[in-house]
Amino acid sequence: RRSLLREGDGGTPVVADAMKRGWIAPGVAADPAAMAGAPTLTDEQQAAVEAMSASFGQFQPFLLAGVTGSGKTEVYLRLVQQVIARGEQALILVPEIALTPQLEGRVAGRFPAARVVSLHSALAEGARSQGFVQAMEGRAEIVLGTRLSVFTPLPRLGLIVVDEEHDASYKQHEGVRYSARDLAIWRARQRSVPIVLGSATPSLESWHAADTGRYRRIELANRAVAATMPKVRPVDVRRETLQNGLSEHLLRAIDARLQRGEQSLIFLNRRGYAPVLSCPSCGWVSRCPHCTANLVLHLADKRLRCHHCSCETHIPVSCPDCGNQDIQPFGRGTQRLEETLAERFPTARVLRVDRDAARTRAQWDALLAQIGNGEADILVGTQMMAKGHDFPKLTFVGVLNADSSLFAADFRAPERLFQQLMQVGGRAGRGELPGQVMIQTQYPDHPLYQCLARHDFARYAAMQLEERKQARFPPFAANALLCATADEVATALDWLRQAREAALPFAQAFGVQVFDAVPMRMVRLARRERAQLLVEAPGRPALQAFLTAWSRHLWAARPVRGLRWHLDVDPAEV
Repeated sequence: RRSLLREGDGGTPVVADAMKRGWIAPGVAADPAAMAGAPTLTDEQQAAVEAMSASFGQFQPFLLAGVTGSGKTEVYLRLVQQVIARGEQALILVPEIALTPQLEGRVAGRFPAARVVSLHSALAEGARSQGFVQAMEGRAEIVLGTRLSVFTPLPRLGLIVVDEEHDASYKQHEGVRYSARDLAIWRARQRSVPIVLGSATPSLESWHAADTGRYRRIELANRAVAATMPKVRPVDVRRETLQNGLSEHLLRAIDARLQRGEQSLIFLNRRGYAPVLSCPSCGWVSRCPHCTANLVLHLADKRLRCHHCSCETHIPVSCPDCGNQDIQPFGRGTQRLEETLAERFPTARVLRVDRDAARTRAQWDALLAQIGNGEADILVGTQMMAKGHDFPKLTFVGVLNADSSLFAADFRAPERLFQQLMQVGGRAGRGELPGQVMIQTQYPDHPLYQCLARHDFARYAAMQLEERKQARFPPFAANALLCATADEVATALDWLRQAREAALPFAQAFGVQVFDAVPMRMVRLARRERAQLLVEAPGRPALQAFLTAWSRHLWAARPVRGLRWHLDVDPAEV
């Protein structure tokens, strides 16, 4: 059986022979004609399916760039249909557990005769093990899961789909660090099968790969059901008095939807009641004792909570430093926004959708059911509501606090902001009703907002790629980070400086630049202090050759007591 399950041997002939011998129970083959409830494809969808299905049996990366609501999922399902008809298996990756149940239900409903296995960390160990074995033995036709499922052995693999391929959740940041998207591409190449990377806002790395011919780009420029894309309007709030963070334009838009019986979503990617509790008298703020971060005020739970290390404490009745009892929340989170909207619209049903409101699968399913059944008029949501959801009565999206990412230190922050806003704006007007998006900003003329208003991802991608080319940022360079943590940051910095000295001969040989060791932006995390050292190479081969030589030295070096280190290739944040 070990030889049978090796994936490098092609898989299919060996498994077929094993089934004849009775070593493996054959999977339930789904009749392609038995697909339940399949809608009629648009011309764009049909052309996409035909182009991709022509590559079955060979390695071909496809970038399916489709606007929100264009029916990318339907294209996936039609390809899966053909894969099952060929007697093969399909692997579908999604970025978050929150998206898995919805897609799982849609896949299972479309293929009632097929065995669908769902794999993610929220499953019980027994259920996850059972699904893993079913996939490994070839008895599951479809495997649907989050990033870890990319390692699932599939002897009859015929297709890989990576939905929302741009999502940062595909990067594993702890333990063995890897990118599930990139690993899926490597695996598709190893097994000679096509891979579909789908997104309304592809990563700039994937977009550049399509520009240079490494991937084949297929675009879905029109929505499948809605007649038009939602209208996007940046709202200038520089000279406007905000009412608890809400402009009059946005409040009037919400009121208009309430009058028509439609739903509104107010997007604020900051959970809790307020980002910080502060004392106006002495300047005390609620800092986390274990991290270089503030404790967030969660008024509903009557707790101060760190969103990085999960440290919790009670809310003080007075300032711990000066005793002032007039301590105040500063800024706003989803809980405070929910309270404000409930006061402004007392007859409306306001529903908050964030990780505090949906801590379990049952709570998440209940929230989705409420929204889908029209039992909520105003939704207050974080990034959990930004992608993958389809609510026909949702016609308005208002976005708060978007400007904070425009000038962030991370060079990827503007790209992620554009992706996030385009994704959350795409929740509006997905049915027959027209949609509208309002983005409150102090920079209404910024190119990012102007491209958003025109739904012009290609233009914004071209601008960003030109900036990165001039700055020699990825995808025009290959990066790696050597990170070290210790009880004190000085210890980490000293070790990194020694590592840098050891790296210089290798760097010169391979044309790699090694930067100085510096503390991380968040120096202290969970009682450990952190520093990093950036390595930049002109391309992937040079970086890999350098890291191979350098890592041997790092492993052979005498360890420093209490210090931990790791190498992160293609770091998500630099």
